[in-house]
Amino acid sequence: MNKIINIGIPSKGRLKKNILEIFKNKKLKLISLRGTRDLFASIKKLPKVKIIYLHAREIIERLADGSLDIGFSGYDLLKESQINIQKKISVLKKYNFGQATLVVAIPDEWIDVQTIADLEEIAFEFKDKKNKMLRVATKYPNLTGEFLFSKGVTQFKLVNSLGATETYPFTGSSEIITDITSSGETLKANNLRVLKDGEILKSQACMMISRSSAKKKELKKLTKLLSKNYTLLK
Repeated sequence: MNKIINIGIPSKGRLKKNILEIFKNKKLKLISLRGTRDLFASIKKLPKVKIIYLHAREIIERLADGSLDIGFSGYDLLKESQINIQKKISVLKKYNFGQATLVVAIPDEWIDVQTIADLEEIAFEFKDKKNKMLRVATKYPNLTGEFLFSKGVTQFKLVNSLGATETYPFTGSSEIITDITSSGETLKANNLRVLKDGEILKSQACMMISRSSAKKKELKKLTKLLSKNYTLLK
């Protein structure tokens, strides 16, 4: 039985910085042999714990297949994953950072569209008058599709976004978007507006574990320490 505890930490960005601050706050000193670009690290005085720096989305996949025991990632990425993946992961702690909301956003110039119901009408107009589907650019196809169908919007086509989703309506790649936003300022700066009832999901940074690892004795001690009374100083 593998007694090594593998921990996945995001490899870049503010999320990585905040997670590392948690370890520092708990007096857990991370050691990287090759410096800041090293993809692996260890924890001083905890030889059976290995740190692996990964993309936040990959952390979810690795937790599901059991190659990670503990992982730090966004709640949005967990909920975007397939149901069979979600069933293999438990959320142990939601932190007070990484807060963001997945929303439906439309061009400002669509002044007659204020709600999802209005969007449904537009979608049918596209189908009937232009003989094409309303295109929705997103990095969250599962959450977006599920949300729109649940609201009665059925005439649409999802367009996978590879980055800078807010530009898609203005480059002819889509009509509207769904995107994750913390303040809404980027959307406003790009002449986009969130629908009044266009909130899909609230997200934040989480500590998660692979359910296949739940019985590991050392894991329980470590997750308890990382969960205890932590507030990020802003």
